[in-house]
Amino acid sequence: MIPRVWLFLPIWLFVAVQSAAGDGLPVATNRVASAVNGPPTRARVVIVEDPAATVAFNPQPAEIRKMVERGLIALTRCTNTAAAWRSLVSTNDTVGIKVYSAPGEIVGTRPAVAAAVVEGLLSAGLPPKHIIVWDKEAASLRLAGFFDLADRYGIRVAGAMEAGYDPSHFYESSFIGQLVYGDLEFGEKGPGVGRKSFVSKLVSRDMTKIINLTPLLNHNDAGVCGNLYSLAIGSVDNTLRFAGDASQLPIAVPDLYAMEILGDRVVLNVTDALIAQYAGEDRSQLHYATVLNQLRFSTDPVALDVLSIQELARQRELNRAPAVKTDMSLYQNASAVEIGVSDPTKIQVEYIQ
Repeated sequence: MIPRVWLFLPIWLFVAVQSAAGDGLPVATNRVASAVNGPPTRARVVIVEDPAATVAFNPQPAEIRKMVERGLIALTRCTNTAAAWRSLVSTNDTVGIKVYSAPGEIVGTRPAVAAAVVEGLLSAGLPPKHIIVWDKEAASLRLAGFFDLADRYGIRVAGAMEAGYDPSHFYESSFIGQLVYGDLEFGEKGPGVGRKSFVSKLVSRDMTKIINLTPLLNHNDAGVCGNLYSLAIGSVDNTLRFAGDASQLPIAVPDLYAMEILGDRVVLNVTDALIAQYAGEDRSQLHYATVLNQLRFSTDPVALDVLSIQELARQRELNRAPAVKTDMSLYQNASAVEIGVSDPTKIQVEYIQ
């Protein structure tokens, strides 16, 4: 299918150009290259839309599977789905599919989207036990229906918190938080306790590559429950010190994502934009939701999140909801540490129907 292409229209109209930049390389490769050539200057995003992807807010698995296939082929410029997946991962990798499950299966990451990614990885030759669908807590994954995927495909579904935290991999800052049960240093006393956020053993020991699947869902501080926020907050402990602090979040999230053990393992980011919910970040509120029937693909998490924030603003305006002024410093900081592109004028989009 040949995409329709528009040149330099507003981003929210899905401005698209066929780009020679952004060649589908994993983030880790792009960031290694940036050390030599400077930070990335352009980003490439593929948006796939299918009006049959949902019916009455319910995802349609067969249509979503085809959307994932078309998106991957377009992004990687490969000739078939198996080759597209193998350009991102190898059969020796253990791939962690990071979902955002806390808001539930309607407005969080939809299990049907995760299932389509799992099927693609299996078709590319990954053994089922080399695939892990994960999030911060197992309870949220279970309530959102993700454990059904373990029974259906023979893969693993796991919570980062339940796996425990790795004392050899951590993010440290001077901002001391209130430790809670489950944090590695909970109950400890002494100088420096509470200054570190430790990476889950699930991430540090059990996976070699990461695929981000995040919903198009607002976040009152971060703007969107997107690829940066989801991976950063979902991978470490002691997050209360910045997760609810609008002054600390724009600093901590890019720093966390920039850790080699996290961001350098990400090979693909997908925004699940089947439904856009522009208010009510922690639960389903479908009166604040619009059906878009889109999936958005990129190796640049910053670009995807910036587009998501713009789309949520557009939906608030269309639905006469109160405007929200989003602090974009989180995404500007992410660009400063060479994670991706935050300037909307430098995001090139291919729109495929």
